[in-house]
Amino acid sequence: MTASNVSPSPPPSQHNNKAIAALVAGLVLLLALVGIQNAPPPSALAPAVPRIDPNLVPLVTGEEPIQELFVRAGCVVCHRIPGIAGADGKVGPPLWLGKTGAARLADPQYRGQAQTVREYIVESVVSPGTYVVPGFPADTMPVWYGRKLTAGALDKIAAYLELAMDEP
Repeated sequence: MTASNVSPSPPPSQHNNKAIAALVAGLVLLLALVGIQNAPPPSALAPAVPRIDPNLVPLVTGEEPIQELFVRAGCVVCHRIPGIAGADGKVGPPLWLGKTGAARLADPQYRGQAQTVREYIVESVVSPGTYVVPGFPADTMPVWYGRKLTAGALDKIAAYLELAMDEP
């Protein structure tokens, strides 16, 4: 062979450079693969979006006008409520508690803790099985109902009902 047909081999320092470059590239690739496998899911990288639990979403806030509050809370479906249009339900007792609340508290069947009509109203919503008005079915008022009203809504309902008298 003649010297013109043989390609000269690169100097040893170029061999070392190529080997180091290949080694570095391999390490970078390996680290990238390990990083991908151990990376948090994309949802963990995004800002946390609060999840809405429908069990905790209130029916009303208490900011509503009283008519809207009773309608949106669903009270009108089961109860007669003085001064509230469309509140002519027959499943639950009439809510003219300004007239009947004291008698309910004095009923020997009453076993609740309320001392006032207003407390009785709140107790009846939050713990409906504590006292069932005679003549009405037990377990009709949902036990979860009180959790679907804000404190403001329950307070506004109680304030209205403690003064509610018989329908005109």
